[in-house]
Amino acid sequence: MRIMSIRGKYLVWAITACCCQAFLLLGYDQGVMSGIIGAENQFGEDFGRPDPTTQGTIVAIYDIGCAIGSLTTFFWGESIGRKRMIMAGAFTMLLGTAILTSSTTLAQLYVGRIMTGIGNGFNSSSIPVYQSEMCGGMIRGALVCLNSTVTIIGLVIAYWLDYGMSFVGGPAQWRLPIGFQAFFALCLFLQVLVLPDSPRWCMAHGRGEEGARILAQLEDRDSPHHPDVVEKRKEIEVSLAQESAGGPFRYRELLEGGPLGNFRRICLCIGVNVMQQFTGANMINYLAPIVYHNTMGLSRNLSLLLGGFTAVTYMLASFIPLWTVDRFGRRFLLMTSATGLSVCYILAATLLSRNTKGAAYGATAMVFLVQIFLGIGYLPIPWLYPAEITTTRIRARGSAISSFFNWMCVFAVVEMTPPAIANIGWRVFIIFAIFNALWVPLVYVFFPETKGLELEDVDHIFEKGGFTGGVWSSPGGRTVERRRIARGVEDREGGPEEKWKAQADVRIEDSSTVRAEAVKGEK
Repeated sequence: MRIMSIRGKYLVWAITACCCQAFLLLGYDQGVMSGIIGAENQFGEDFGRPDPTTQGTIVAIYDIGCAIGSLTTFFWGESIGRKRMIMAGAFTMLLGTAILTSSTTLAQLYVGRIMTGIGNGFNSSSIPVYQSEMCGGMIRGALVCLNSTVTIIGLVIAYWLDYGMSFVGGPAQWRLPIGFQAFFALCLFLQVLVLPDSPRWCMAHGRGEEGARILAQLEDRDSPHHPDVVEKRKEIEVSLAQESAGGPFRYRELLEGGPLGNFRRICLCIGVNVMQQFTGANMINYLAPIVYHNTMGLSRNLSLLLGGFTAVTYMLASFIPLWTVDRFGRRFLLMTSATGLSVCYILAATLLSRNTKGAAYGATAMVFLVQIFLGIGYLPIPWLYPAEITTTRIRARGSAISSFFNWMCVFAVVEMTPPAIANIGWRVFIIFAIFNALWVPLVYVFFPETKGLELEDVDHIFEKGGFTGGVWSSPGGRTVERRRIARGVEDREGGPEEKWKAQADVRIEDSSTVRAEAVKGEK
């Protein structure tokens, strides 16, 4: 398989474009059903005018597929590799789209939704890991947040295509919007086909020389023996050696405490994704037209229009973290986001309780503000944080298990929201206001800051120990300094940088041999 020969920033942007393509597909797939179901349209006629419960199932069963895909990645993603998991995800989504577009019964529709969900579960578990392992600490946050921005662009495309096709008669009204996602899936497959795999994954699986060549490409160097490449490779090798001291991976390692704190890392991965879904994000994003129509009493046409403009607002807000996430950090954005969301939901509930048309319009304005606060914090960071907070040894599994919980929570929220709106109306907003208020102290006490850290630095992030892992006692939650691992390498070699560079080839060869034997033993 031929790999692109571009290097340096051009390779980083090619990788970013591929990752963005995957999240564009994710966003489109999330939003495309919201403008099709719940209306007196061709889709309703073709599928027997599904009731609100069935509508919720049509939307939510996709999330079961995503959870299955994430769980599959948890068990086999590390052995298969980041690149091949993404290729499998794109191919699976192509198959699912074919089933969906040709659907004539609800059963076939459910199968297609589950299939596309499985493919998206592969992608959502693997893409953040791949992106994080292929870029430096100073720009990692912005690049991964760009993926989230593109997710909302996909959502916007889906909303407005649904709205435009609502004026068209016949089955094309819903088959074309659903089938259009195949274009994004095909582009993703072709893009990832010509990109290299993660150098950290290669080195962790006995392919040190290949990993070094990829590092040279990323660092824009002519040779894998260039001092900068040797230095970076050595940092990764030392980190892997520390993580692998106990031999081949065992699943019980995910429950271990101690200075490495794997169990704490997994809890944070899961926690930030559970928080994301119980901010009420998908009550708005999946079901915006239904919320406007059923909760606020607006017309179907106006609800569709507002759903489109809500997505546009969300998209514009999602650009903000590109400039703020690496400047203010992950913790600040999460706490600001949760605080703003809680206030907006309280105001929306208060206005809707008055049961007047003017109050409904005021509540609509609050929903638009909700999109802004979501966009600056709880949209991008739950996709970024699990790939940052985990070590190389457990990164793929940590990202996969967090993605699994994310999609299961999406399923729960999307499945519960339509009947909740039907039964308690505007009081739904109070529930999410309480959840968001709880997230602020949890982030402040337990979530360490990862801004600017290299992935190898994160190995040491819980060495202070204690109930909060040192977060409570550290200013700004910053428990470790940047480039900690580089100093550890120098200490190991017993002298300055020049000494270990001169002996690098011998040590790296030895380290690669050890890793290869460990992998062989694991098999």
